[in-house]
Amino acid sequence: MTYPVDLFWSFRSPYSHLALPRLIALQSERPIEIRVRPVRPLALRQPDFFEREDPNWMGYLLTDVLRLSDYLGVPIALPDPDPVAMDESRKRALPEQPHIHRLTRIGAAAAEAGDGLTALYALSSRIWSGERWETREQLVAALDEAGLDGERLVETAECEAERLDAVIAENELALNAAGHWGVPTLVYKNEPFFGQDRIDLLVWRLEQDGLQPAAETV
Repeated sequence: MTYPVDLFWSFRSPYSHLALPRLIALQSERPIEIRVRPVRPLALRQPDFFEREDPNWMGYLLTDVLRLSDYLGVPIALPDPDPVAMDESRKRALPEQPHIHRLTRIGAAAAEAGDGLTALYALSSRIWSGERWETREQLVAALDEAGLDGERLVETAECEAERLDAVIAENELALNAAGHWGVPTLVYKNEPFFGQDRIDLLVWRLEQDGLQPAAETV
């Protein structure tokens, strides 16, 4: 028996990036199917989100992300450029977005091909490396290095943009229907587990539902 779990994920979330190695390991070690469902970042889904946050929020976020990176042994650095182009004076996303829509479409295309986690890790590792990542050639190279057909995935994202945007919109509705708005959120049987620190809690719930270690399955 395989346990299906939906993963709602965005390319701008540092916590989503930091969760990926554990999710990849979890799927490889246990009979769990993690179904990748990319969504746009909150900066686009809730345009006033960052204007509403406490002034201390961003400082704590950076402190916590760097601390967690050190604790987990997962490298992270500020993206260059930010996947979401921002008007920093207003803390809002700009109307024109040169990167995030393409990234999210690539993630959706890879998920359809059954390579969602691999593609997310390939691109996320490049984005959160602190080095430039944004050209078409760099994205294709990152995917190729992970053993995927980068050209095919990027071309699909470019040629089927309208269809993939509809898939992404469905993912966002499903995240909301599951009872949350943030990422990473894992959903099992309509129960949301929000945050990279809820992975163990999800496993506990799956074990309550009969999940056994991979070595004990038939």
